[in-house]
Amino acid sequence: MMKYPMKLIAPLKDYLWGGTRLRDEYGKETQLTQVAESWELACHKDGKSVIANGAAAGQTLADWLAAAGVDALGTNAAKFPYFPLLIKLIDAHDNLSVQVHPSDNYALRVEGEYGKTEMWYIVDAAPGAELLYGFQREISREEFLRRIEDNTLLDIVQRVPVQKGDVFFIPAGTLHAIGKGILICEIQQNSNTTYRIYDYGRIGADGRPRDLHIEKALEVTHLAPVEPYTVFGTVVDIFWGARVRLLAACDYFTVYHLRAAGECTLAAGDDSFHCLTVLSGHLTLRSERGEIEAWKGESIFLPAGLGAYSLTGVGELILSKI
Repeated sequence: MMKYPMKLIAPLKDYLWGGTRLRDEYGKETQLTQVAESWELACHKDGKSVIANGAAAGQTLADWLAAAGVDALGTNAAKFPYFPLLIKLIDAHDNLSVQVHPSDNYALRVEGEYGKTEMWYIVDAAPGAELLYGFQREISREEFLRRIEDNTLLDIVQRVPVQKGDVFFIPAGTLHAIGKGILICEIQQNSNTTYRIYDYGRIGADGRPRDLHIEKALEVTHLAPVEPYTVFGTVVDIFWGARVRLLAACDYFTVYHLRAAGECTLAAGDDSFHCLTVLSGHLTLRSERGEIEAWKGESIFLPAGLGAYSLTGVGELILSKI
């Protein structure tokens, strides 16, 4: 299978808290009245990216990878028995539910898929926007359950004001919620398991209150403040011609923020694929295997071993790898 830069068509989700920015500002073509999530890199049963260009156009990325073999993912993927990443753009027009994701061990035993550690890059935020992120102080399981039952949970969670460019690392087990008015790029394990704890009494599309998952949340939630994560924003000199910040590095993913102005040179080595998600601007990607244009809101998959490539233009992007 020939390796080449692949522009991806993202599956879209119209959850009730979503807005219109992904459609109106980020170029997502859809008849949906609201778009909550755009799954920019997805090989999951609940949504699969489709290749938009080249010899594999029209195939899902998952099907292409199955035929191409594991070397297209890179040597770092050998430890994963599944495609490791799911990358999303998220437009929170309203508050998301207060929720938690399980660890690998718990999720494999109970849900039959892996758990979810994730990170957020704040692409944009309205004035006064905030996240919920862990607890103000350590609490007991009994207090956690009591506060869920008497609707005082929000009195004890940690509220964090946010602005464009902020970064948050959310290990499995961390209570969290994205607040209204925030647009996020989320890089996570390839899992769609979420335990809802509190949902503001909202009614779902079926006319009934949305399901909560209290018993499971009690088993997996870390009942203490979030420990500081120190990697955020470290400036690194690894790509010629671009200003690069390391946003996160963990067992599941490594994520960089790049500002390109002019021309910069990168390389997708044998260790990992690259996924480029363009947050602003317009870039031209060139490699020995072809040339492709990338605009705000588009994502490109570069198989491991593709080698050197260049980006020309002015833009802001997220580079994710394993």
